[in-house]
Amino acid sequence: MKYMLLINAGAVDENGGAADCDVQDWLAYDKEVRDAGIMVSGEQLADLVTATAVRVGEDGKRTVTDGPFAETREVLGGFYVIDVPDLDAALDWAARCPGARGTGSIVVRPVAEFEG
Repeated sequence: MKYMLLINAGAVDENGGAADCDVQDWLAYDKEVRDAGIMVSGEQLADLVTATAVRVGEDGKRTVTDGPFAETREVLGGFYVIDVPDLDAALDWAARCPGARGTGSIVVRPVAEFEG
C-alpha cells in the first residue's frame, strides 16, 4: 500500500532546512528508502518564500497571493511516497526520517487508490 510521508519542520535553520538534522542525515535516509525498494517518489520543496496560494471564490474569481502564508507553525519541507505492506511499516519508516526529530513531525497518510 502506498503512503505519503509529509515532512514538517517545526523550526528551520538559516538556510531554510530543518533545524534538527543536517544534509548527511537526509542523504542517508534517502539511500535507505531507495535501497529498501519502497521509494515511489519524493521531493524537497523550495524555500517557503517561493510559495504561491490560489483561492477561488464563490463567484469563480481566482485570487493569487505570493509569499509564505502558512497558517501553522510548521513548514512543509517535502514528502516521500513509499510503498509498504501496511500502516505499521509506514510508521516505522516515518520514525526513521530525520524530519521527525526535535521540533519536526511526519504526517503519514495513505494514498487513495481508485479503480479506473
